[in-house]
Amino acid sequence: MRGMCQCGQLAVVLPGPSPAVVACHCIDCQRRTGSPFGVLAYYPHAQVTVIGQAKRFARPTASGGVFETYFCETCGSTVYAKAAKHPELIGVAIGAIADPSLPAPLRSVWEQSMHNWVKIPETAEHYPQGRP
Repeated sequence: MRGMCQCGQLAVVLPGPSPAVVACHCIDCQRRTGSPFGVLAYYPHAQVTVIGQAKRFARPTASGGVFETYFCETCGSTVYAKAAKHPELIGVAIGAIADPSLPAPLRSVWEQSMHNWVKIPETAEHYPQGRP
């Protein structure tokens, strides 16, 4: 399984579907994706191979940590991200994987800024802010 940017310069090789898909509705993720939320599939860092050159953007989080986004230097597509809170994991943008058979989010965070028309499955864990 692969994820990649629009132009194909930056890609990730993945072991398969992720057991941890998370939707985030925070304002920063809305701005990062240009959509009402961001969805990342999380994998152990050691199971992901990055191919190509990525540009890094780091920003502070509401909990006092750092969130790093990695995107293609050529086309600007976000492909993956890392959170200081979970240094052993890498989050791959679901849109970069572009596989409609991937599972729905099992967790939905920062719902206090979720657009009122967005519907996340009821079976997911729902949090008004980040997960404690």
